Amino acid sequence: MTHPNEALFDSGKSLPIIPSCEHFAGSEKLILKAMGMQEKLGPVFDITCDCEDGAETGKEVEHANMIVRVVNSEANKYKMAGCRIHDHGNEHWRADVDILVPGAGELLSYITLPKSNSYEEAKTQIEYIQAKCKEVGITREIPIHILIETHGALRDVEQLATLPWLQVLDFGLMDFVSGYQGAIPASNMRSPGQFDHKLISRAKANVCQAAISNHVIPCHNVTLDLKNPYQTFKDAEIARNSFGFMRMWSIYPTQIQAIVDAMKPDFTEVEDAQNILLAAQDAEWGPIQYDGELHDRATYRYFWELVQRAHFSGHKLQETVQKRFFA
Repeated sequence: MTHPNEALFDSGKSLPIIPSCEHFAGSEKLILKAMGMQEKLGPVFDITCDCEDGAETGKEVEHANMIVRVVNSEANKYKMAGCRIHDHGNEHWRADVDILVPGAGELLSYITLPKSNSYEEAKTQIEYIQAKCKEVGITREIPIHILIETHGALRDVEQLATLPWLQVLDFGLMDFVSGYQGAIPASNMRSPGQFDHKLISRAKANVCQAAISNHVIPCHNVTLDLKNPYQTFKDAEIARNSFGFMRMWSIYPTQIQAIVDAMKPDFTEVEDAQNILLAAQDAEWGPIQYDGELHDRATYRYFWELVQRAHFSGHKLQETVQKRFFA
């Protein structure tokens, strides 16, 4: 039987199936703590091991080697850990790639590129990663995430969204606001300003439009309020429902579940969605009737996206659905 990703998308490309939460951790202690939380909560969030802000000055090589060791360890049970390397303007980014790709390239969930100032900068970094993969015999495509947090990246966002191996466009609010040199008040780094300020809301909308139109996941910035999970939940809810973000950063353990909960689909539709997709696959994705309604590929695409989101939110799906679509 034909898988929905093959049947429902003429270009052969659909939105990636990835968790709705990405948790940042810099030190070995925090990375291992996050992997322990994956053990507890299940595979509902990714972990970004941070070279950019996580490494002590002068110990960048040691830090990258630590990430290789931890990613290859038994602690990485779900193999859902990526890394953020240094930016294009930093002398250490090539060394990061030289260590991380040969050492953990088969396991890294993704590589994040921060502070790109242009399409050309990101393209240069991706080409270097691709060349390193070829050099060391890694045949898989390592997914790439690009942070949109500079004027140049926002200007080139439509081009950036077309780059090879790209999986996610991240919006980096704090650096974005800082780049306006006081023109945007610092209060807009948190709610409600981060959603209401015209320059910020326009930037977020542009990131989502560029990402989704190119089958890339748009990812929302962090919530600065670390002690109030409800604020994180509300921020994630607005990001998802008002802008179209399908993923969000976490920087504090209590934010993870809040983001996952806010990004969950309407579970009242999930049972019908599963039944419709199973019947559609049995009919080789031709039109079907379900509960007195006609369904075809247009509605199948909606229900497939819904079921995927439910799967990565930890929602229990029918056994047949698990076997056919996610095994």
